[in-house]
Amino acid sequence: MSGMSAVPEGVLLEILSAVPAHDLIRRCRPVCTLWRHVIDSPALWKKKCQRDGFVSKRCRRSPPDWTMFYFLHLQKRNLLRNPIAEEDLKHWHIKEDGGDRWKVETLPGDHGRPFPDETAKKYFVTSYYRCYKSQTIDLVKEGYPDEFMDVVQPDIVITDWYAARHDCGCRYQLLVQLLSHDKTVVAEFQPDPVIIEQWSSAEWTQIEYTFRNYGPGVRYVYFEHGGSDTQFWAGWYGIRVTNSSVTINPGDLST
Repeated sequence: MSGMSAVPEGVLLEILSAVPAHDLIRRCRPVCTLWRHVIDSPALWKKKCQRDGFVSKRCRRSPPDWTMFYFLHLQKRNLLRNPIAEEDLKHWHIKEDGGDRWKVETLPGDHGRPFPDETAKKYFVTSYYRCYKSQTIDLVKEGYPDEFMDVVQPDIVITDWYAARHDCGCRYQLLVQLLSHDKTVVAEFQPDPVIIEQWSSAEWTQIEYTFRNYGPGVRYVYFEHGGSDTQFWAGWYGIRVTNSSVTINPGDLST
């Protein structure tokens, strides 16, 4: 340790910034007071963000906590639960359950097409009257504090996949809202309904949208999708959905 203690702090910062983040916390931080001081400094985590491409060298804005900003990049994940129907309808709030109600089926399904991502094995399917389901994501509970959301305003990326049966027409609708602490709508994405005619290709289609510069105050993300068939056939001939996602992307603070 005597040799390392003689290393200038700036050089030590450069060395430690190349160490994997979890090793810094678990192994390096307990070594000595100097190392703990360097590892706890915003300068080290800003440098790691730059080194790993999370921000540019000319970063013009600073997050409230560089350490948190770094780890939020590492933990970027889908905040929707059960997006590919592995747990039937668990975690989804059934808002409308018309016709023969929501159902889970195995890909590709009757008169269906394979899904582009082989990790998805199942999908949700609607019936002949309106079927809508939703989830409300509490951002604080998911690890995104109020100050981080207000200062950084990270990109919130929404994706959804939908498809029809080849032999039946259907309707698809998506609604995503960013909500304040009292559930007031701060920003909203609600594209026009998609009407798929009978005898379509039945290919899966992805819809994607990114919320940016939405202002302070966002505490929840509300995600709702669904639809129905357009021929009113008994059974499950309506729109099929799977692999939905809501992802927080802390982004690049260079602008």
